[in-house]
Amino acid sequence: MWPLPLVWPLPRVDVEVRRDHPISWWRADTATTMSMNGPGPVDESWSFTVDVTPFDSEDAMRLRAAARVETDGIVGQRSDFGTELTAPMLATHFVAHDRFGTPLGCGGLASVGDGVYEIRRLYVRSDMRTHGVGSEILRRLEIVASELGAPAVVYETAPQMLRALEFFEHRGYHRIALWGPYVASPFSVALAKTF
Repeated sequence: MWPLPLVWPLPRVDVEVRRDHPISWWRADTATTMSMNGPGPVDESWSFTVDVTPFDSEDAMRLRAAARVETDGIVGQRSDFGTELTAPMLATHFVAHDRFGTPLGCGGLASVGDGVYEIRRLYVRSDMRTHGVGSEILRRLEIVASELGAPAVVYETAPQMLRALEFFEHRGYHRIALWGPYVASPFSVALAKTF
């Protein structure tokens, strides 16, 4: 049964960066270890990994389905007004898993033109938020965009998605004018971060 129940509390998070990353430009010097409780030994009883994963993998599809249900529930209607996302559109796609292989979150990166990339389908299961999963997925997506030479990354969400807006604004994103498929949407807010 998915998702699997987890044991609480989750005192520390150890992020394992796999150096056997399948994309050649991934640099070993980006490897990090994170602990939610600051410096010191990491409790290895709970950790997660973030890896490049096919967009159409079962875990990715389940996470995106959960995101759709949650977002539509908050917004009160179908909330995806952008271009339908497909695997060929993505520069990369990540899925986070705990040490048991349970999917925790996902996110993708798609080109929107002029070298700019859009963060797409960034989602973390509600029971895994505030544990660093979303921050690590976003960090990885930003690294990919930067390595691809992007001057900026953009993100679109609904104005009712207050936690998402706060999450991005806290990480250096600022509001911008709507672009492309979102211009006519009264249900969209756009943010950007420049490099």
